[in-house]
Amino acid sequence: MSAALVGTRPLLHATARHDGRRFVPWIGVATLLTVSSVVVYPWVFPDAAARQGLAVAVDANPALGLIFGPARDLTTVDGFNAWRTLALGGFLVALGAVLAVTRATRAQEDSGQAELLASGVVGRSARLLAGVALALVGSLAAGVAAGVGAALCGGDPEASLLLGATFTATGWMFAAVAAVTAQLGSDARTASSLAVATLGTLFVLRGFTTSLGAPAWTTWVNPLGWTLETRPASGNHWAPLLLAVAFTAAGVAVAFALQGRRDFGQGTIAPRPGPARGTTRSTWRLAVRVNRASVATWAVAACLLGVVLGSFTTSLDDLLAGSPGVQQVLAAGATTPAALTGVFVRTVLALAGIVATVPGVQVVLRVRAEEVDDRLEPVLATAVDRRRCYASHVVLALAVSGTCTLLTGTVVAALADRADVAVGFTDVLRQATATVPAVWTVVALSVAVVGARPAASLVAWAGVLVSFMLTLLGPTFGLDDWVLGISPFWHVPATAAPSPDWSGLAWLALTATLLVTAGVTAFHRRDVPH
Repeated sequence: MSAALVGTRPLLHATARHDGRRFVPWIGVATLLTVSSVVVYPWVFPDAAARQGLAVAVDANPALGLIFGPARDLTTVDGFNAWRTLALGGFLVALGAVLAVTRATRAQEDSGQAELLASGVVGRSARLLAGVALALVGSLAAGVAAGVGAALCGGDPEASLLLGATFTATGWMFAAVAAVTAQLGSDARTASSLAVATLGTLFVLRGFTTSLGAPAWTTWVNPLGWTLETRPASGNHWAPLLLAVAFTAAGVAVAFALQGRRDFGQGTIAPRPGPARGTTRSTWRLAVRVNRASVATWAVAACLLGVVLGSFTTSLDDLLAGSPGVQQVLAAGATTPAALTGVFVRTVLALAGIVATVPGVQVVLRVRAEEVDDRLEPVLATAVDRRRCYASHVVLALAVSGTCTLLTGTVVAALADRADVAVGFTDVLRQATATVPAVWTVVALSVAVVGARPAASLVAWAGVLVSFMLTLLGPTFGLDDWVLGISPFWHVPATAAPSPDWSGLAWLALTATLLVTAGVTAFHRRDVPH
């Protein structure tokens, strides 16, 4: 064994023991996603008429294609499972792989654990190999659990196992991406942000190109497009997975090459030195300063997302015109093109709102990170009021999430206004504004969690995940309104409707206010750190 890899086996054992459990939720979510599709589909769609209705509903809302990819066959349980989980399940497993690699590499360097390990008989590359190996094994476990679980619940064995293999392949590819960004970023936060940004960008581009029927080469140049080409239940092509394996091997090789050329504790991208003398004189400025890089990044991302969704909106008429099922519905007089456009706009802006909750939750969780790293206690040891300190971050979180929603909505509105579609600038911007209270409610949940029970800060992400699942996945299973109503975005009215119901926004505003008040009050009363 090379001297650089000495100690890899015991280090991998320790890493799996301490960090392996953190991959379990990602395995569970991916497995639950695919198993639930197989189990519930025959119950919700028991006959051909119900399944045809599902196909028409999916065709009538092309925004769903941005998330789930093309619906090749919704008349069978395996075809439905492939449409609903292939892209999304792979995304979740990839996200878990990114976090696993970052924790085992740059996060250990930031915390000082890596230096402690280096003082023993551990080679320089052992930590990187252990982190990548943990992500590869975790991704493999997710694929096996999802594939075998779906097959045991009634899915076709080959289609189910192929679907699980796409989860594994996606996790492997982004374990390699995270291994590279761990060498590029100046710290763990930057490294994970680069990897997650790469994942998000490729995911959106994949949905955009496949939904608009772009040329085939646009799918093959995107690594996430390779998994779609496996076509579980409608072809069962295993060959594209070989590209994913080759991508993983190449990425890991690049990561090891970069690691050998950077300084310990530093990234290839060097951080900019701070001022010689501090200029921060208020808790608000402190909140802005520690979050300004991510805030600026998310603002740019919101504008780019608006361009993607806006371009999609301008092509809506062509997309609907190319759907035979939609044409049958329109011919029967069951709905109108304007109503379909309104549903589409509401869906894409709900998607934009869910994405906008992420920077808000990150700002709130940054308070917890500062607390754990012992940087918050010295601040509170001065004359700084606890409530004012926490409230500064809370206000920034709400402002960032609301602004990102409106930025995306404004770009979509501008592009829609220039095109000949059934909605104008004012219609789209009004819908975006109505989405903001739902966004604030999700962020407010994280405020309450970090303020009252910071040890359970992972629950802060539950609002984002539940909102996504119920808003975009719930209607496909025909869930009752009271279940769908758990998501704040379910209460956002269609503002273009003749008589929109605004009462839902009032309840959202009240809920957000109560959660924020409870979080700030609890933060004032609890011990720091706690």
